[in-house]
Amino acid sequence: MNTVGLIVNPKAGKDIRRIVSFGRFTTDEEKLNIVVRILTGLTNAGVDKVLAMPDTIGLIKAAINKANNTIPVEILDIPAFGDEQDTVLATKVMVELGVSCIVSLGGDGTNRSIAEHSSKVPMVPISTGTNNVFPILIEGTTAGLAAGLIATNAVDIKTATKQKPLIEIDIDGKVVGVALVDVAISKQAYIGARAVWDPESIDEIFVSGFYPSSIGLASIASRIPIKSKAGIYVKLGKGKHLVSAPITPGVISKVNVTTWAEMEFNDKLNVNLKPSSIAVDGERTWVLTKNQIAGITLKKYGPVVVSISKTLEQAALSEKFITKE
Repeated sequence: MNTVGLIVNPKAGKDIRRIVSFGRFTTDEEKLNIVVRILTGLTNAGVDKVLAMPDTIGLIKAAINKANNTIPVEILDIPAFGDEQDTVLATKVMVELGVSCIVSLGGDGTNRSIAEHSSKVPMVPISTGTNNVFPILIEGTTAGLAAGLIATNAVDIKTATKQKPLIEIDIDGKVVGVALVDVAISKQAYIGARAVWDPESIDEIFVSGFYPSSIGLASIASRIPIKSKAGIYVKLGKGKHLVSAPITPGVISKVNVTTWAEMEFNDKLNVNLKPSSIAVDGERTWVLTKNQIAGITLKKYGPVVVSISKTLEQAALSEKFITKE
């Protein structure tokens, strides 16, 4: 039996950045409709079953009731608290139960929680969050269809997917988490509202790659004239460089940059500012005291992500969409 995991974060895209910028807002009704479209694509691709993460507002249950003639959807029998631990637990259970692909609706944070525990299960990340770089804006029907083609082995998974890099964060020698896109060292040594949007509060940025069409902190590194086959390090502060970058939707900021450098895979860089807070993918997550030592390491082999276009192209060329009479 081929099975697909489905993780929907109902809180994605509702953080404080809606107040300070012109960020896109994806309503719960639209998320519900996206899920229905995903189920349609999965059904058409021949998937046998969907395992879904429960949520605190009943979004998945509503989508199941709204969907017509689609495959069985089993909501995992796990608690739902409305935070990132829901995603972590659901991912672990899905991997244990042998899902062939995981489809997610959320932002960089949601997908970070999945990637950290997905054990290289191919991901189809659909963007419904803020300042997203990792997940993509894609129509739910085609995303579901692509995920289904991967799950049913209808295409060559090696050529239809790509393994993305990630950044490991360690504190006092212990790995505490990862980032998919960027790690920022904030001068604000507290968690607060978590979301980071003011470049004046940032001391350093570590970015997992070159993302020229990105928005958010990663856009600062992606406006710098440096060719990197790996990652990019940026030191902010008063200097001779003033970088123009879209930090939040609808807002282009002038950011003071002191210096920058290429990040090599597996080379650990130490955090200089202490006390401080460490933000991953735009959200403050850990507070670093003056006596602690934090390291940032770029890893080449992170989550496996499905290319929607390559998957559908392969399927078309191998006549997967044609029924011969």
